[in-house]
Parts: sequence; structure tokens; C-alpha cells
Amino acid sequence: MTTLARRERHALCDLVLLLGESAPTLCGEWAAKDLVAHLLVRENSAVGVVGIFVPPLSRLTDAAMARASRRDFSVMVSKLRDPGLTVYRLRPVEVLGNTLEYYVHHEDLRRAQPEWEPRTLSAGDERMIWQAIKVIGLALARPAGVPLRIRRSEVGSAATLRRGSDPVTVTGRPSELALFLYGREQVRDLEFDGPTGKVSKLRGADLGL
Repeated sequence: MTTLARRERHALCDLVLLLGESAPTLCGEWAAKDLVAHLLVRENSAVGVVGIFVPPLSRLTDAAMARASRRDFSVMVSKLRDPGLTVYRLRPVEVLGNTLEYYVHHEDLRRAQPEWEPRTLSAGDERMIWQAIKVIGLALARPAGVPLRIRRSEVGSAATLRRGSDPVTVTGRPSELALFLYGREQVRDLEFDGPTGKVSKLRGADLGL
């Protein structure tokens, strides 16, 4: 069975070819080509990937992205679609490492376009995203500055991402919770419950990795 991560990878590639390399994204000043270069570096450059997680070394990532971007855009997308033999081909690594990465970046393309609408994901896909954010969300929520819980609106299950008294609880579908935890503002149907000051602090926090 094809993983959600693999399906989102292919859907992202299809969309980026349709929109073109200059299409806007939700990733700051990055255009579509920059986003593809980022994903290529993440999976194919051991040196370049260091700067993604160590901001003082971001120049290494910038240089690697610049090298990746010298290729024709269609070649870049073809490489992203079929990356060959990488550690991300191992199903456990692909599921944990790429489910949120490709879902969020696919949405970065979709939601940067005029008149976007949220997708309806299957129950199984929402469950896969929920499993991923229960793990990766612990890191994504570090900048929150307040105790934080997330709750699935469709089934009611919850998880604590930052411990403490009087937490803020954010309720919604896992797909929307994931985008919020990655610092995206273009989200739908989220509810925030908790002390007013803490809710305001959370909503103003620079969430994400």
C-alpha cells in the first residue's frame, strides 16, 4: 500500500509542474522552484541538510539549494518524484520523516494560490498525520511558550505537546493541526480553549522547526 508521504510527494510534483517554477508558496519568499530545491537538498545533501536544523550553518543549505536550482526545473521535479535509493525509501523512515514534510509543503503550494479550499482527507490519512504530529509536534511546539494540548475534532482523542498547568487546547482535524504547528496561518476550523493570555501568546508564537 502506498504511504501518504509517497502520495503527497507525487501530488506536490504534479501541482508544481502545473503552477510553474515561479508560483508563490507559504514559505516566506520562496517560489515553487525554491521549495523543490529545499526538498532535494533535504534528501540528497548531507552537508546542506545540516543548515536546515542548525540555523548558524544555514549558508550551507543556501549554497546547496543554489546548486540544485541550476538544473532545469523539470529535471529537478523528476528527481524529486523519483529520488532513487535513499534512506527515505525505508517505510518507517518515510512514514515518520516525510508524512508531515510532504503534506505541509503540498499545502504550502495549494494554499498560496487564490481561492484555495481545504481538502477532505480520508480517515486513514488523518490518522497517519495524527500519529506523526504526536511525535514531531513535541519539537514543533517548543516555541509555543505555553502548555499545549491538541485534540482531534472528529474523534476526540488528545495529546499533550507541552506540559504545564492551565494548558491551551487546540481542537481540529489533524491535517489542520499539523499546519498550525508548522506555523502556517492559512488554516480552517480550529478552536482554541484556555486562558485568554495564553491563547494570545500561542497564536503569536513562531511555531515550527
